Order: sequence, then structure tokens, then C-alpha cells
Amino acid sequence: MTSVRTVDHVIAAHATSDGDGVKIQRLAGFNNTRFSPFLMIDELKSDESKDYVGGFPPHPHRGIETLTYMLQGHFQHKDHMGNVGELRSGGAQWMAAGRGVIHSEMPMMEEGALHGFQIWINQPASHKMLPAQYHDFQSESITEHQSEQRGLLRVIAGGFELHNQTNDDSEALRAQGPLQKTGVPLSVADWRSHSGQKVTLGTNVNHNAMTYVYRGSIKIGDKVIKQGQLALLTKAEWLSLDSLEDSGVLVFSGEPINEPVVHYGPFVMNSMKEIEQTIQDYNNGVFETY
Repeated sequence: MTSVRTVDHVIAAHATSDGDGVKIQRLAGFNNTRFSPFLMIDELKSDESKDYVGGFPPHPHRGIETLTYMLQGHFQHKDHMGNVGELRSGGAQWMAAGRGVIHSEMPMMEEGALHGFQIWINQPASHKMLPAQYHDFQSESITEHQSEQRGLLRVIAGGFELHNQTNDDSEALRAQGPLQKTGVPLSVADWRSHSGQKVTLGTNVNHNAMTYVYRGSIKIGDKVIKQGQLALLTKAEWLSLDSLEDSGVLVFSGEPINEPVVHYGPFVMNSMKEIEQTIQDYNNGVFETY
């Protein structure tokens, strides 16, 4: 390996609520260039139905993509274009809001454990006024690579090089996820491991990368990253993760979008003027005509 990413900064998730009182742990980086193209990561995790039963009733978006990934639970997506999608354990959903979408995400369970994530991804200016798109991916379509040395890697979007751990880069394996057509090149994976397991992933040296530990703890270089922490990483070709216990980690890599970001509620545009136009369009019922 030539160069390996190290930890530049660690951010802790904070508790908040969204939708109809759904309790979440949130990491937001709307104005953090090290986050780009990602904007926000929400973790939904509870054994109590009162924490999620209200769901996310109909609401609008413009200018973002959302990637929702369910570890455990069952939600249903509906939107104004007529799409209906079921998000079950192990599956994912992707939506590009573009010029406008109105959708809901509601729990299809009245009790039991829920654990999932919604990731907001910025759209480049050239995509913010394109027609909305939606696609879901059932658990069986998520690419999986598992070994005694690496643990389980589930690749949801984009792809990573899997280093063979023998210092021979020529034998690296490309692990591709089912979601490929995003606004900018990006990759998202879920790594599940036991103590002592290690994975080394090849990334684009020009992309931002970060990891979120949702269970257990891992080591990146000489830094320990614990549950509920997001590590922003330096730029390099490879990323090595060492598991310190039974752990679950989301791995993100993406091409930065070097454009202004103006965020207002469910809308993300490039200027306040565009935000004002978006609010006017929504209030005038323009979104429903798309």
C-alpha cells in the first residue's frame, strides 16, 4: 500500500427529533467541506415504539439525495409521483429530490426494535432542478463480501477495492454496490466485525472519506473510534479499520462538491434566492405538478 488515511477529526452524534417526534442521533455537516458531498447522517435506533411510531408524514425536499439503510425494522415510502416502496431489514432506498418531491416514510411495525439510517447527500447545482427519482434495494441485492479475516462488508453504493492483506495490490478485489447512478461519485458500505478482524479498503485519493461507528469500537491508525462517533479522515489511497470488539461501522467516500450550500429545513440550494423560490414553489403547489 502506498498511503493510508488517518483520523483528522472526530465528531459525536447528538440527540434530537424529527418528523412526528421520531428520536434520532444526528451528525450534520452542511457547511463542513470535509463532509461533502454528504450533508447529514441520522441514526434511528430504539426498542420503544413510542420513539418512532409517529414516523415522517408527508413533507417536501428539493436539491438533495437521500439514502436510507435499514439494519432492523420495516418502513414504507410513498411519494407524490405514485411510488410506494417497502424498506425492510438489510435493505436500502435512494431518492433524488431534484426540483421537488413530496414523500412520507412511515413505520409498518407497531412494536419491536428499529435501527436504521438516513443519509442526506448534496446534489450539484446541475442536478438540483432535474426530475425526482426513486429506487429501492432489497437486502438480497446488497453486495456482500465475508471472510474470517475481514468480517462482513456490505456495499450499498459505489464501490471499494478490497485489499488482499498480503501487500500485493495487484490482487485487490473491487466490491461494487447496487446503487451506482448518484449525482456525484460516492461509495457507502456497512462493515460488521468481531474483535481482531481487519479490513483495508481502497478509495479515490481525491474523495472525502469518513466512518461512523454504530456499534462497538474500532481503531484507525492509533485512534480509537467509539460507538456514536464519526471520524473525518485525511486524504489517501487506502483506509484500514481494525475491530476492537463486535462492531458495526458505516464507511463513506465521495467526491466533494465545491459549490455554496444554503440549507433551509428540507431544502438545500446554492443561494438564499433559490431557497426563497423553492419555498414559493412549494407554497403555490408547484411540487405537485412535477
